[in-house]
Amino acid sequence: MKLINRAASLVLVGMMGVALAGTAQAGGDAEAGKAKSAVCAACHGADGNSAAGMFPKLAGQGERYVIKQLADMKAGKRNVPQMTAFLATLTEQDYADLAAYFSGQKIKLGAAKADLVKAGQSLYRAGNAASGVPACSGCHGATGAGVAEAGFPALGGQHAEYIEAQLKAFRAAGRGDETGAKRENDGDTMPMRGAAARLSDSEIKALASYISGLH
Repeated sequence: MKLINRAASLVLVGMMGVALAGTAQAGGDAEAGKAKSAVCAACHGADGNSAAGMFPKLAGQGERYVIKQLADMKAGKRNVPQMTAFLATLTEQDYADLAAYFSGQKIKLGAAKADLVKAGQSLYRAGNAASGVPACSGCHGATGAGVAEAGFPALGGQHAEYIEAQLKAFRAAGRGDETGAKRENDGDTMPMRGAAARLSDSEIKALASYISGLH
């Protein structure tokens, strides 16, 4: 337990550094963001609740996190080819307006698979002492609401397919895999890469399923 708590503390400190070093946040206008979100609807849904599991739900996501991700994608720090053309014309004010709109929407929950709940819950709440995986709840909260002010993303209700893909991408980057999608925009201290690198496929699947129904 001491190992898990220490690891969680290190991840929390590292993520705070990432969040505080992120893009400066302009004041967002939710109404302006609603109008601008029309082009987002095809993939992410009109209210930020995407129908397809490969596209993340943006409803209820913290503003600071959304702004950072958009800025990172545009700067090439996070590779999402589907977003390239869309981001080309966006300004920092557009980021803030979109973030303000989506943060005010309510996420529609998924449902965890019954046979994966126990394993997913254990990993999310307590981590894995044997492999050094910290508890997800340390940064993302007991209910998966995240910490919007610090830029820690909300996870509860997110598509299991999307969560699984992101954890595998963080893992690939953390392990230095030469093939497959990699995600490295979690900062110099690599909190997500470090944690995901220790996860097995079965643990990732259990976590993703549990998170999809978490609220």
